[in-house]
Amino acid sequence: MAVTRQLDIVGFGEAMALFQPFDGADLRTTAQVGVHVAGAELNLCAAAARVGLRTGFCSRVGADPLGARVLDHARSLGVSIELVAVDARRPTGLFLKDVQPDGVRRVHYYRKGSAASAMNGDDAARLLADPPRLVAVSGITSALGDGPRTAVRTLLQRARAAATLVAFDPNLRPALGDLDGQIAEARALLPYVDVLLLGLDEAEPLFGTSDPESIFQTATAAGVRETVLKAGPDGCYHATDAGIAHQPTAASTVVDAVGAGDAFGGGYLAARLRGATPARAAWLGSRLAAGVVAAHGDTDGLPDPETAQALLHDALAR
Repeated sequence: MAVTRQLDIVGFGEAMALFQPFDGADLRTTAQVGVHVAGAELNLCAAAARVGLRTGFCSRVGADPLGARVLDHARSLGVSIELVAVDARRPTGLFLKDVQPDGVRRVHYYRKGSAASAMNGDDAARLLADPPRLVAVSGITSALGDGPRTAVRTLLQRARAAATLVAFDPNLRPALGDLDGQIAEARALLPYVDVLLLGLDEAEPLFGTSDPESIFQTATAAGVRETVLKAGPDGCYHATDAGIAHQPTAASTVVDAVGAGDAFGGGYLAARLRGATPARAAWLGSRLAAGVVAAHGDTDGLPDPETAQALLHDALAR
């Protein structure tokens, strides 16, 4: 019998270096910062890898120390980097996070002209040359420029013919500019989406409603096959045979909410690919998200592999 090395999930997008002062210090005056790696699609794949799935990341990084750091970080999370191209002409993107005394986080991006901003249809073709079971993308990638937008469109339009499922998180980002354009692009992609990972705060601009039942109906009418609605501290909503149901949050301690939605998405998709119901998939996603919000960093709060895989087993056993 042939042994397949097919990946379960591949994330398609940009990962960057993050520079952040320690302990809420002011970015303007601090003498030291911590250096991390962040990226929505990479975070999602890290969560899925932690529960035992084979995941990979498809992107571009620069031939520089920050690019090497991104690759090292992905490897440390158990995410394959075979689909990451190294660009000798463009740098790895980076951003700075400034936490104000009132708790508000301000983010300053330096990603214009980055290696990932030059992604195009060739990157989509590289990913689909050995199609994974599912590809995860977000609206962030489409907002990086014409090339990445073309890459995402190409990927989604060809995925179904390659028997690859598509998970899409709109991830609307006003800081990337042209929010109306981001919304229009997200709507145009919905007919190609198998699983929509939607934040409740994004449903109003995308669908014109914040009512969960109306959101699910509108998504289905747009061509989406399955929707899960992330509601932050209010948990999430998922589909059932009888309609939609609410899953309360599993979080008891919140230190940093960044990365929680990605962890939820990784857990949800991993469980669904392993055969769990949407309810049990949402249960697993909620538990991974609860760990992430209880720690600093996008992935530091994920459980150890043994604990994470036991959670997946529990999700499948009920």
